[in-house]
Formats: sequence, C-alpha cells, structure tokens
Amino acid sequence: MNLLGIDVGTTSLKAVCFDEKGACLAGTNIDYTLNTVGEFVEFDAKEYIRIARQAIAEISKTCKIDAIAIDTQGETMILTDEAGEPLMPAIVWLDNRATKEAEEIQAHFGQEKIYTVTGQSETSGGWPGCKLLWVQRNLPDVWKKVKKVFLLEDWLLWALSGEFVTEPTLQSSSIYLDIAKKDWWDEMLSFIGVSREMLPRLVPSGTKVGQMGDIQIVTGALDQIAGAIGVGVVDESIISEMTGTIMAICAVTDTIPPYDPQSKVPCHLHAIDGKYVRLLWSSTAGMALKWFRNTFAKDRSFRELDELAAQVPAGCEGLTMLPYLCGSIIPVYNPDAKGSFWGMTLAHGMGHFARAILESVAFTLKDDLDYIQANCREIRITGGGATSPLWAQIKADVTGIRLATLQETEAACLGTALLAGVGCGVYASVEEAAKQIVKTKKVYTPGGVDYTAAYKQYKKLDQLLNNVEEPICQK
Repeated sequence: MNLLGIDVGTTSLKAVCFDEKGACLAGTNIDYTLNTVGEFVEFDAKEYIRIARQAIAEISKTCKIDAIAIDTQGETMILTDEAGEPLMPAIVWLDNRATKEAEEIQAHFGQEKIYTVTGQSETSGGWPGCKLLWVQRNLPDVWKKVKKVFLLEDWLLWALSGEFVTEPTLQSSSIYLDIAKKDWWDEMLSFIGVSREMLPRLVPSGTKVGQMGDIQIVTGALDQIAGAIGVGVVDESIISEMTGTIMAICAVTDTIPPYDPQSKVPCHLHAIDGKYVRLLWSSTAGMALKWFRNTFAKDRSFRELDELAAQVPAGCEGLTMLPYLCGSIIPVYNPDAKGSFWGMTLAHGMGHFARAILESVAFTLKDDLDYIQANCREIRITGGGATSPLWAQIKADVTGIRLATLQETEAACLGTALLAGVGCGVYASVEEAAKQIVKTKKVYTPGGVDYTAAYKQYKKLDQLLNNVEEPICQK
C-alpha cells in the first residue's frame, strides 16, 4: 500500500508518497505567498484546496496512491456557511489582529486556568478562540452567516472526503479544547459565542474518515507532532531537535506539567493516546550563523566556516556568544535580550567566531533540556543544522547525550504517511509504525570533551548582560 503524507506549511506544501516499508516513491513541493496587510495575514481558502489537489495529481502521475493523511500548521482558520462556502479569506496563524480579545480572554479566565485546561502557557491573538471573538465584534455581517469553523487540516479533510472532522493535536492551541478530556471546553465556547454544532467532530489522529475515489482519507496531526512521529519521538526516551532558522525541541511526557507562571513552554496532545508533547523553541539558531556569514563572511560557504571552526579548540579560547539576536523565549522569556560576543582578543579569528555561534546554540539546547529535566537516551536532529557533523558533535559533547540524524529528511511527511498507514490498518499503532519505519543515519556520541567551564561562562554572561534570574527547573 502506498501512503501519501501531505505537510502544509506556512508558505509551501510538501507531499511525499512512501511504500509500507518507508521507501520514498515520489515527492513534490509547491510554494505560495500569503496576503499581508498590517497585522492581517490571510490566504484564499479555496487556494489551499487547489494546491493540495495539484500535489495529489502530480504524485499520481508517478505512483498509485492508496491512502492520504495531512498535517498542517496550527491556528489557521476558515469560516464557512452551512454548505462549506468560505465567508472570508483564511486567517493565517501569523495573523495577530485579535490581541485585544486575547487580553480580554486572559483577564476573564486567568492564564493558570487556560493552561490547566488547554496546555497553552500564554494567550495570543493568534489563537482561533481569540480570532473568533474578533470576527464577531468586527465583522458582524460575516459572523451571522458562520455555521462551520475549520482549522486548516479540517478544511482539507472536508474537501477530500466531504466529512466535517478534526483531530485533537491540531486543536490543542485553539484554546477551546480540553486536552485532558479531549473534548471541547464548553466554558470557553460560551464566552466566545461558539456552539459545539459549529465545530468538527473530534476523532483520533490516524483515523480513516472517508474516501476520495479509491483513495482512503485519514486524519493527520499538527505539523510539529507529525514531525515528531517522523523521527520516532513516541516516548520519553527520544527527543527531537530541529536547527533551522530557529531551534525547535519536542519532548514527550505522560502528564501535563504543573502550571508555572514564568514558563512559556506549551503542552500539546501527542497523536498517541495518553501522551503529551512539550514544544520548546529559540528565536534564533541557524539564523545566527547565516547572519554572521552574510555580514562578515560573504565569500565563505557554511562548509568552509565549519572547517575553520573545527580548527578551534572547544570553548573558543575564551570567546563566548549569546545568540539572542531576536530576544530570548525559553527557558527565560525576555524579548529585550540582546546577542553579543564576549571575551574577544587579538588572538581570535573568524573560526573562533563561527565556532562560538555553534557552541552557543548547543548551550541553548542544554539549557532547555535542563529546564524540562529531560531524561532521554537520544536526540534525533533535523533541519539544516543536522547537515553539519561538527555542529552535531558539539551538541552531543555539550549535552552528554547521543545524537542521531535520520535517513528520511522530510520527517513531517513521513510521520503523516505513517498515520495514514495506521488508519488503513497497515500498522497496528503509531508506536509500531515509527519503530518499524523510522531509521537513523549517523550517530554522534559524546566524545568526552569538557564544556563545563565554557557553559558556566555562557550562563554567567547570560545572567549578567540580560539581567535574568536562573530559571527554576520543572518537571
């Protein structure tokens, strides 16, 4: 059976078809541009459907598709009438028009209650619940016609299968889903003026919901959760880390961690019943290295910078970098934090600066893992940072944990395809699918390099320059 995983990102759609053993058969990528005016970020709702159908048609030219599942960005919302006709453009997750409504919701419920019920550590204008309240107040003529509220995955499932369904991982950040009960939060629905009838039927990820011709249509997951499945993060023993523009970490937990007013770490539902996922991120990671190259080393490739950095000893002979070029989020929230290099002498060259950036991101990773008291045996790494053997080895040495890259780089597409397989009975469970199909490529083990002094200096500098207190580790 051939399984198609569709990953709908912010500005591109990727689709990859795999066989039952996880071999890639065909793939395609389609880019698109959002419509942005001020704080409004929108996209033609029907264009999402056209692009998805285009991808399916392109893949079908190469191989037969037996089942499809879809993962999408969270929070992007489509409002329709009873027949499913869009009443306005899709409001994309980046849209922040509902800031005032977010503040009102937070004031009414309190952030502790919102976190306890929904797992969301902050209330943002991007959350669907806030956007719905905004539409009611600012577009009353539209609101009175609204009969169905879709998030993006729901919308595409509706288009392909005709079924008005959703799954809990996508709804985790709606702020109107109770993640412990996996049911709608009636108190929030009442406050924002939304009835249960306006919302899709909740079914688990990996559930067959309909057909498109001979192709079975199955529920997917939030893109971050699909990516976690695609790298084999199905229990606490493995954590995923992606270094791209930012750094994103995904860690499984069996319980919803207690509320911490200082924490910005959200807790989402995993696609596996009874498990949750903590998502951590930094605002700059690979972006810091790219900034350095584009500003100071335009004639150098990233590989050449790696070669220079490899000639520098661990700790960069006293040179330390703070990577806060866009502020700090986790483990300490400080949007005013600034990046810096400290300890510069005439002995430091370009290789020192390049390595200091690599080490700073590794220190951020260790800081985050310490913060959530992670107890894992392996970190699965993806993103552009995973292509640098030096960077991977530095992370292994700094954290003291084994790192591994993956055979399949399109992790979200693979994870979603595995959910399609679960829905069709190819695999008995998500765990079995991931353990059977996900394969590591290269392993980096801690080499005994001592970063204790360098990390201590990093933490000292962080607290000194950004005026922050040492965060209290939490489970």
